[in-house]
Order: sequence, then C-alpha cells, then structure tokens
Amino acid sequence: MFDLNKKKHYVTIDGKDFEVSLEKKLEVLQHGEDSYTIEDGSIVKKKPRAIKSKYRKLLKSDGKGYYFYDDDIHWPEKVAEGGLTWQIEYE
Repeated sequence: MFDLNKKKHYVTIDGKDFEVSLEKKLEVLQHGEDSYTIEDGSIVKKKPRAIKSKYRKLLKSDGKGYYFYDDDIHWPEKVAEGGLTWQIEYE
C-alpha cells in the first residue's frame, strides 16, 4: 500500500530538480549544490580546481632594495642599488 508519511527530498543541480534520498540531500546541503554536477544520469561531486598559489619572496632587485644586518629580514640596514625586494612569485 502507498505510504503517505514518506517524505520526498529534492535537490537542484545544474538548474534542474532531482529527487534524492535523505542522505544524499544532507550531503549536497553540506557541500553546496554548486559543488555537484550530473554525469551519466547520477549526481556526482565536481573535482576541485587546482589552486595556483602566489607568495612573496625576497629576490635581488635591478633597482633599489634592502640590505639586511646579519642576513636577518627583521633588521634592514640600508636601502641601496642591487638590494633585495619582496616580489610576488607564482607556482
């Protein structure tokens, strides 16, 4: 016989509504609907994009730069031609 107490759960993936189990609905809510896509008729999590990190690094400068006392970056000694400057380097 038909069970009236059973609740249906829906998620919206790629602009379309899909009926899913309670466990799948909770998983999608936890990670966000935009983190999922449809592949071969099933809901799958998208692969994370590789993040290119950028960071600052002390490199030899063509112009003016810092000279440090005892090579300690916390103690700049003077600013002169050919010193070191903080430059962004990408991986």
